[in-house]
Amino acid sequence: MTFSVHGLAVARGIAIGRAVLVASSRMDVAHYFIQPDQVEAEIERVRKGRNTVVEELQRLQADMPADAPHELGALLDVHLMLLQDEALTGGVKHWITDRLYNAEWALTTQLEVIARQFDEMEDDYLRERKADLEQVVERILRYMKGVASPVAPPASSPRRHQQLGLQQDLLLDETVDVPLVLVAHDLSPADMLQFKQSVFAGFVTDVGGKTSHTAIVARSMDIPAVVGARAASQLVRQDDWVIIDGDAGVVIVDPSPIILAEYGFRQRQVELERERLARLRHTPAITLDGHKIELLANIEQPGDAAAAVRAGAVGVGLFRSEFLFMGKSGNLPGEDEQYRAYREALEGMQGLPVTIRTIDVGADKPLDHKSHKDNYLNPALGLRAIRWSLADPAMFRTQLRAVLRAAAHGKVNLLFPMLAHTHEIQQTLAQVDLARGELDARGEPYGPVQLGAMIEVPAAALMVRTFLKYFDFLSIGTNDLIQYTLAIDRADEAVAHLYDPQHPAVLRLVADVIAEGHRQGKSVSVCGETAGDVAMTRLLLGLGLRSFSMHPAQILAIKQEVLRADTRKLAPWAQQVLEGEATLARGTAH
Repeated sequence: MTFSVHGLAVARGIAIGRAVLVASSRMDVAHYFIQPDQVEAEIERVRKGRNTVVEELQRLQADMPADAPHELGALLDVHLMLLQDEALTGGVKHWITDRLYNAEWALTTQLEVIARQFDEMEDDYLRERKADLEQVVERILRYMKGVASPVAPPASSPRRHQQLGLQQDLLLDETVDVPLVLVAHDLSPADMLQFKQSVFAGFVTDVGGKTSHTAIVARSMDIPAVVGARAASQLVRQDDWVIIDGDAGVVIVDPSPIILAEYGFRQRQVELERERLARLRHTPAITLDGHKIELLANIEQPGDAAAAVRAGAVGVGLFRSEFLFMGKSGNLPGEDEQYRAYREALEGMQGLPVTIRTIDVGADKPLDHKSHKDNYLNPALGLRAIRWSLADPAMFRTQLRAVLRAAAHGKVNLLFPMLAHTHEIQQTLAQVDLARGELDARGEPYGPVQLGAMIEVPAAALMVRTFLKYFDFLSIGTNDLIQYTLAIDRADEAVAHLYDPQHPAVLRLVADVIAEGHRQGKSVSVCGETAGDVAMTRLLLGLGLRSFSMHPAQILAIKQEVLRADTRKLAPWAQQVLEGEATLARGTAH
């Protein structure tokens, strides 16, 4: 019987194939108290399990195929950092030593403690790293219990395959051309490395969000994926025919012949469209009326630069530097380590400009090397982003010096998040001057940088004229701007339906910032999710936006919209939308 499961669309396209179910990695854990003379033995059990997993992940990295997505290697780095984080190992030792918990109980107890910290995080990407922590803990538990990988081969798949353990590929009979789709509760990067890149036509997971690792990998591989599909792994049976609609976020199970034929046709259309888009890679992004549009990439680690270049990006509009700080637990990256990372990104962009945003974390995130014991009732409004940096000037200047040094090797723009006050702007610029002075005193070479501000707080949008007195460029972070303007916690499922990038108040703030930037002859870009949403491209062009920054996988689709657009027709329509006299849907007529 045909039925559908709804989730989040995170990677576009249509996939049709037989279901390969991956067993849940959740394990039953025994809970019992140990004797004091067993403490060292229990600690050693955990240490041995952790070290074994570390060695396994390091071997997976070393054996990674040359054509594997870079994101997999980066996510394995995250898992290695989490495994060696003192917050995990020290906490486990505490539960064993002080409470006399057995090793497995201590490990899961500390997991719950840290998981609560992740749940309180405001940033989507960092909050979803809780799943990574759960996966490394479960991998340790599997080794401690002598249990193999959770991957379960289909019982009656038309393809032959064999499970060979954590470090082996899933071997398939390549002569049988039946696509496979992977259905799981969740997948770790290490689990995904067991499969050849060409094996799966699509992914479905019960959990996850738009920035979960499965979503990141699926986008990097350009494979249709739906995450957050709730009980999909329980409802879908091994070897069921499954359709993954990565555009609508729908999974159709056991489709009828009519539905199968319809989606087969749509799939062929999608493939033809991708081929057409690929031909646009080297085409300049110029509108029909001659406006050159800047299409930039958002990246999270230096190695992402290669994918940005391949996608045809003309630069990096947002390098989220906080990724370099994740999982350090008291050992935040030093100046030289950051300098090498920024330089690697510059070199990867082959001379194209790179915009580096200073660390965008807060006291609600486990990146602060200080011990904060306050209760953060609303971390979105707390000590985060530039407020966090200004509260720790030494850390802030370490990052600034690293960025300035990297600027000696290419064009660097320096972007500051969440500014809202004039005094914050002045303090920030003073820290930049101090960083330059420190480099001068050391005789260290550095390069010039353009300075920019994120517009993600309504106060900043309303003070845009003041901001432009101090900064060379502005970047609108629509994710937070929408959240703060509409008083909507975008991480709260109960109000997520109210999160609306097309709300007139949001559009008015965006339009005013773009217009003021034009008046003063300074660049304004949009770097939030809105920039990569093809449904918003024409409206943003009509409002005067000429610089978009997005995930590399979205660039070609946005470029196609740009090439078809005539801003002379879009501008009056966009003004009607702002005045509430037209709807967004009418933009498709232009």
